[in-house]
Amino acid sequence: MLSQTVPCDQFVLVRDGPVGDELAAVIDSFARARPGLFTIVELPGNVSLGLALDAGLQHCRNDLVARMDADDISLPRRCEKLLKLFADNPKLAIAGANIDEFYDDPSRVVSSRVVPSDCESIRKFMRRRSPFNHPTVMYRKSEVLRCGGYGPSPRKEDLSLFARMLNMGCYALNLPESLLLYRSSPDNYRRRKTWVNCRGYVQVEWEHFRRGYCSLWDLAVVAAGQMTLFLTPLPVMRFLSDHLLRRKTERGPLRA
Repeated sequence: MLSQTVPCDQFVLVRDGPVGDELAAVIDSFARARPGLFTIVELPGNVSLGLALDAGLQHCRNDLVARMDADDISLPRRCEKLLKLFADNPKLAIAGANIDEFYDDPSRVVSSRVVPSDCESIRKFMRRRSPFNHPTVMYRKSEVLRCGGYGPSPRKEDLSLFARMLNMGCYALNLPESLLLYRSSPDNYRRRKTWVNCRGYVQVEWEHFRRGYCSLWDLAVVAAGQMTLFLTPLPVMRFLSDHLLRRKTERGPLRA
């Protein structure tokens, strides 16, 4: 993020509870090297991701905020391209892009997650799955706060926020290109194949149904899909995930 073609004028970093001495030293070294750029938000204890993001948003000076995870890699023109999209669409409230996934070597992309680009397709996609790649999004802080922020949901806090934003009239777009390298691993399949993850996804979808954001059929499809992934053997779950939810590939990243 510090190598973007359009540099940020504030870098809000949330320390979600205590961190190790080595990581704390890295954070401090960057803050000293760039005085005035970093706003370090220290939370006394580990909270849910949604609450940590809400805490960070409260310290953002600008209305346009680029979301970022600690272990991914934004391509150099990510912010430049998203800022242009906002400049060209004054009513735009949230935008993102596709991602390329890698394991250990960022130069070797193993899969991509492609999301819909136009607003109508995004709204339709949202009924069952997240229509954004969360680490790529840029949004208006004022609109996120108007729609209630992320909230305390322990799972799928991003899908919960995005559904509320779209159903409260927010205009949304995605750029049809990959702008971020997402750090994944084979262990991600095991983490997704847990009862906590399955239950959390269905609970969020139930809340969408209760609010009228999706149909009973959408709820049934999500519940059946999550139970299938939870109950099937890991190799089958991996096959279904790779062939239905991702585009498998073996190539280098597209340097946007």
